[in-house]
Amino acid sequence: MPSREKLRQRRNKAENNRGEYNSLFGEILDWMLAPLMFVWPISIAIIHNVADDIAHAPYDKVLGDSVYELSRQIRYTPVGAIFVKPPQMRDLFHIDGEDIIYYQVLGGAGELLAGDGEIPGVPDDKPWKPGEMYYRGGRINNEDVRVAYMFQPVTTIPGSYVTVQVAETLNKREALTSRILSGVLLPQFVIIPIAVVLVYFGLARGLWPLKRLQEMIEKRRPTDLAPIDVRRVPEELRPLINALNDMMLRLELNLVAQQRFIADAAHQMRTPLTGLRSQAELALLEDDPAQIRACMEQILVSSTGAAHLINQLLALARAEASTETVHAVERIELNSLLENLIADWVPAARLRRIDFGFERAHVPLHVDANPVLLNEMFKNLIDNAIKYTPRGGVVTVRLRADIRAIFEVEDSGPGIPPEDRQRVFERFYRVLGTQVEGSGLGLPIVSEIAELHRAVVELLDPREGSGLIVRVSFPRVIERADDDRQMTVRWDTA
Repeated sequence: MPSREKLRQRRNKAENNRGEYNSLFGEILDWMLAPLMFVWPISIAIIHNVADDIAHAPYDKVLGDSVYELSRQIRYTPVGAIFVKPPQMRDLFHIDGEDIIYYQVLGGAGELLAGDGEIPGVPDDKPWKPGEMYYRGGRINNEDVRVAYMFQPVTTIPGSYVTVQVAETLNKREALTSRILSGVLLPQFVIIPIAVVLVYFGLARGLWPLKRLQEMIEKRRPTDLAPIDVRRVPEELRPLINALNDMMLRLELNLVAQQRFIADAAHQMRTPLTGLRSQAELALLEDDPAQIRACMEQILVSSTGAAHLINQLLALARAEASTETVHAVERIELNSLLENLIADWVPAARLRRIDFGFERAHVPLHVDANPVLLNEMFKNLIDNAIKYTPRGGVVTVRLRADIRAIFEVEDSGPGIPPEDRQRVFERFYRVLGTQVEGSGLGLPIVSEIAELHRAVVELLDPREGSGLIVRVSFPRVIERADDDRQMTVRWDTA
């Protein structure tokens, strides 16, 4: 278990690496302010265009009226058009002293009838209609101007037109645009920073429950795995708290199971270790070589049992470490795996004169499994079958292809009473009256490994006689059309 110093070092390392990740506060703030900073310049450009349109509208009307007034001063003769300048030309253009006014009247041949020659000519690439008012921008004497113009037909000469143009500098328009922009944008320059500050503090206040939750968890003792009250947290945090409560519940159950396992393991280890000590003390007191040898043989038996118990405990620990092992899966063909595995038990079966056989499936049986854990499962089941089968009995290992991959080991031993078939999967539980030494961990190991591989373990009665069938059904990976025929291989134990 990590010491306090290691936990402190781990926490400091996490704090030092914090810069690699965005904080939730900064992430939300970025997502709120970044669109605002992106949209604001666009809105300023749009407001500027709208302000220009608003500023142009009234002055364009006045400029157009001036064009109409000029067109009324044109007189038509059989040879063309003439412009009659009115006595009060200044009044005609509503001159106010802020802008410079230019006017121009061109005859049908483009000759200057009146006004200023500085006004640029009318664009030739745009369609026009007689009597319609048109507007455009331009430059006169290095100043930007607004030009209003129209084409007036010469009534005495068909197809001939007089062009009337009036241009004005943009001082009044720009002043009006500036006033509009000031009236709209200046409040924004005050309101938006205030809004950003309010968003900052509002977001900080909204995330305060996270800070409170952090303080509440930090104040807990390491042994306090009680669930957190979800009524005291905001709705958005409840899924997180529920997941945390589920994790603490699983952790509590795991800790209880570990404590029980350690207590049971200590109790189980005490017996063989006590026996070893007693036999060693007895051997030290004996002078007779035969008695000393008998004590040594008993020590060998006890140490073998202790080693077997330790191996079983390690196997159970591996099976329970599902987070580290269950993902290391491979595509395994069960026929090949068991053919190699079963050969290891042939000498033990011959020693006990057991008829030991293997019925392999005729078709390949593929499963996705962890090879180390799968070997451990099959070893425990075959070892139990041979151990509990009396001399001259029968043990058969078989594979069958069905919707699932079926593994069975059948023995002719004493079997397991129906009332004990649930309890034998509990750690260290042993059926009374079997007269066989064991650790009570074999079937719990099988159960743990089966659960990791989504397999189902069943304890069944054989069709004839006494004994037991242990069946394990695995999810099957079908790679080709299967045939459920079987081929039997038996080892002569006579």
